Amino acid sequence: MALVEIENLSYQYGKLDALSDITLSLPQGEIIGLLGQNGAGKTTLIKILCGLLPNYTGQVRIDGQPIGVYTKSIVSYLPDKTYFRRNETIGGAIRLFRDFYKDFDEKKAREMVNDLWLTEKQKIYTMSKGTQEKLQIVFVMSRKAKLYVLDEPMAGIDPVAREYIRNTILQQYTQDATLLLSTHLLQDVEQLFDRAIFMQSGKILRNVEVDTLRAETGLSLDQYFREVFG
Repeated sequence: MALVEIENLSYQYGKLDALSDITLSLPQGEIIGLLGQNGAGKTTLIKILCGLLPNYTGQVRIDGQPIGVYTKSIVSYLPDKTYFRRNETIGGAIRLFRDFYKDFDEKKAREMVNDLWLTEKQKIYTMSKGTQEKLQIVFVMSRKAKLYVLDEPMAGIDPVAREYIRNTILQQYTQDATLLLSTHLLQDVEQLFDRAIFMQSGKILRNVEVDTLRAETGLSLDQYFREVFG
């Protein structure tokens, strides 16, 4: 069963084709890698799914509904840049998410914050990039969403932080949801993926189950990525 249905989706930045006539389905209950080089169109696709880029052509439906108020309520989004306000405290962020998202599990978030040995009075901007990324994944995965969308959650952080993010995804992801993760760091996360979608120049090169890809090529996902884009 598909949670996301995309038909003939195109998007332009001025005269630049960021996405070109994409047709794609994202099954329910899978962790999916969205893979490609910089400029492939991954972030544009992600922003459309999250309702941040409205002026596209084609059709996009999530849980059977066009992009709008309902779809935004069931998508939990981690952008490629921090979404915390500069002077935000952890406690303030918890209260903000509690008030804004009906599906936010405040108890879970507080438990995960405690596991990081952080206090709710701490200001987030004073923390390292790795700690901020850990916090972001805590907030994103504390929602009971139908679609989780993570845009480069491991970029520019140390291996310990990357391991925490990977483990948090594994522990908090529920089998009835779909998780779409854009990344270049495949060695850290390729064992998570049920499916891989390869993009290049605004188009889908391949949409394939990871086990099928490994059986066909004899390569790991990271090796195949390097072969295709190297």
